[in-house]
Amino acid sequence: MGKLKAHELRGKTKEDLLKQLEELKTELSQLRVHKVTGGTASKLSKIKVVRKSIARVLTVINQTQRENLRKFYADKKFLPTDLREKKTRAIRRALTKSELSRKTLRQQKRERHFPQRIFAVKQ
Repeated sequence: MGKLKAHELRGKTKEDLLKQLEELKTELSQLRVHKVTGGTASKLSKIKVVRKSIARVLTVINQTQRENLRKFYADKKFLPTDLREKKTRAIRRALTKSELSRKTLRQQKRERHFPQRIFAVKQ
């Protein structure tokens, strides 16, 4: 089995991807047996290619799964934590725009009764 391309894998169904994943894993286990028994150099160099192919298949499966979950939760009120934006911890905990603009009753009264004074400066 040659090197897999991610764009070719995206067109396949999940069942096909899982089947291909099983095939790759069995091939990898056979290659590891060849390694122990003293296989040829071509077999040993193929281990890396198969491992990377397994990673590609798993990546495509996870990406499609997350994409489907994003579509499912698009119109819902809350998102699962792993689908939310990461940003930074400080930004996630910061006040929202509406929370920042809110004022207490005392602050409103103070601003109403003691507005900012405007001075005319001579030159």
